[in-house]
Amino acid sequence: MTTETETGTGTGTDTDAHFEQARAQALEELAGTVGRVRACAALGINRATYYSRNRRSPAPPKPPRPEPRRHPAALSAAEEDRVLETLHSPEFADTAPGEIYAILLDRGVYLCSESTMYRLLRRGGEVRERRRQATHPPRRKPELIATAPDRVWSWDITKLKGPVKGSWFCLYTIIDIYSRYTTGWMLATAENKELAEQFLASTIAKYGIDRGQLTIHSDRGSPMVAENVAQMMTNLGVTKSHSRPKTSNDNPYSESQYKTLKYRHDFPDRFGCVEDARAWCERFFDWYNLEHRHSGIAMHTPFDVHFGLADDLREMRADVLDAVYRDHPERFVNKRPEPPRLPEAAWINKPDHPHPDDQTIPAQG
Repeated sequence: MTTETETGTGTGTDTDAHFEQARAQALEELAGTVGRVRACAALGINRATYYSRNRRSPAPPKPPRPEPRRHPAALSAAEEDRVLETLHSPEFADTAPGEIYAILLDRGVYLCSESTMYRLLRRGGEVRERRRQATHPPRRKPELIATAPDRVWSWDITKLKGPVKGSWFCLYTIIDIYSRYTTGWMLATAENKELAEQFLASTIAKYGIDRGQLTIHSDRGSPMVAENVAQMMTNLGVTKSHSRPKTSNDNPYSESQYKTLKYRHDFPDRFGCVEDARAWCERFFDWYNLEHRHSGIAMHTPFDVHFGLADDLREMRADVLDAVYRDHPERFVNKRPEPPRLPEAAWINKPDHPHPDDQTIPAQG
């Protein structure tokens, strides 16, 4: 008995190829008699497939893409150059666009919006995240709210490198989470519970804190959880709160301030002595409290918010923007420009569904 393979008639793939070749040849012969449309219909061949496989002429060229039209409200080339010149100036080279925008408004100057500053910088490749951000798994967390200054403070200790390897100076700081004002700082050569107690007690006394008025939040470092520190707070009527173990996100205000401190353009790799470190910190905290426009407090300085000057400054900024809007309303498509408003409250770990009547949330001890 003879099989198909033995007679050499070929495989199924070869048979399909022969069939397609024969059908194509029949189509060409039939098309000369009845035309290609009828020939394709008679042989069951899709006309689009036939034409794509048997194209005899080059594909038509695609029309050139039109040049994008410039928006009539966009800045001119000269105005963009002026903005970039300001952003690149020595005064603002190390300042965020949001701060530059606020400083210029305080001087009565408006060049463009903050988003336009970012767009111009992004076009030149000058905007990027320089640091990797830490992430932590969700756990049970403390929840605190401040609706005015001197309601919730956050304190922490960070290390500054000394003159030789292995030597450190300890920077103690307290920041008000509502105003971002540094209410107290101290530089010491050691980290211990006695210095922490002295530092906190003197700062609380300096601001005349009433009993039951203040909550002080911190991480779980040994000076923070020391018994003498807890007893001192209890005696003064201050509530204490602590972060979850190994979770720096629970102390965001202090950590954010330390990030700002250590990424300042003039922060040295090492300090020559404790007096050198103390002098640098004094300059930094004067700048931070009195000059730094903070994005979390509507681009005001911590001093202005802590001592009730922010509302008047916002009205001044609004007057500048109103004048700009009267002169160039076409540049503001969506709405009239207005300066950002100061947040009504500052939170440590804001809950997903806060109760509107709650003014404070008990802290975790």
